[in-house]
Amino acid sequence: MTMTVEREISPWGVAERALVAVGAVLAIVGAAWGSGAFGGTPIEEAADGVLASDATLLAPSTPAFGVWSVIYAALALFAVVQALPTFGSSPRLRAVAWPVLAAMLLNAAWIYVVQREWLAASVGVLAAILVALGVAAARLCRARPASLLVAAVSDAPVGLYLGWATVATVANVTAVGAWWLGASPGDGMPAAVGVLVATGFLGIAMVRDLSVSPVLAWTTTATFAWGLAWIGEGRLHGTPEDAVVGWTAIGAAGAVVLTTAIATVASQVRALRWARRQRERG
Repeated sequence: MTMTVEREISPWGVAERALVAVGAVLAIVGAAWGSGAFGGTPIEEAADGVLASDATLLAPSTPAFGVWSVIYAALALFAVVQALPTFGSSPRLRAVAWPVLAAMLLNAAWIYVVQREWLAASVGVLAAILVALGVAAARLCRARPASLLVAAVSDAPVGLYLGWATVATVANVTAVGAWWLGASPGDGMPAAVGVLVATGFLGIAMVRDLSVSPVLAWTTTATFAWGLAWIGEGRLHGTPEDAVVGWTAIGAAGAVVLTTAIATVASQVRALRWARRQRERG
């Protein structure tokens, strides 16, 4: 850190970085509250268990939610690094600071509305989270990261959060729909299979677009496939049990992983060819 760098940071820039850091703290505290700390009700028990792991055919098994510790660790790292005078000046970090802050605060809001049993509102909040993360991902895709370190700090948190939030939204919407219709947990196998196939195609489209940054594409894939795999595990070895839904979920996860591998390799090949042409012209 140098005095020169510090002088370049405006008061507004300092305030912006502080707000992002505070947002990370609120998100982590909200997550702890949602898990049962500080008097909160665990999400699986809130709203009469509408979002429990056995509530619908598209509910992930309980271990799937352990991914939140990874997501929050990545968000905390982002909040710390973006507040540093040197690293925080990166255009890549600054471009996504506000969307990431919005997503973190909205996550706390989602936990609150579920605790209050406002299930319809929870769908709207999740949609807003996806919009915020989509904006962040689109901004990251405008240019390749300058280094793996920059990608790890900026792209990884967005990717981890985006992949999981997408699957969580599918599960949440299904749970609210089943609750509204009064359906039993094992009802709707054909619909569940159709939703999983559509989700798989959505994941394929996402990672193809995100492949300009391998870190962003792979972290999105990691949590996206993680969520689908735990839906599959829940249907194959938990309740409600449904082998067709289980294997469809696992197949969708595999298709997204395979697409990411192909898309990121192709993207890197294109980047190398472009760099070679630039050297030849120079």
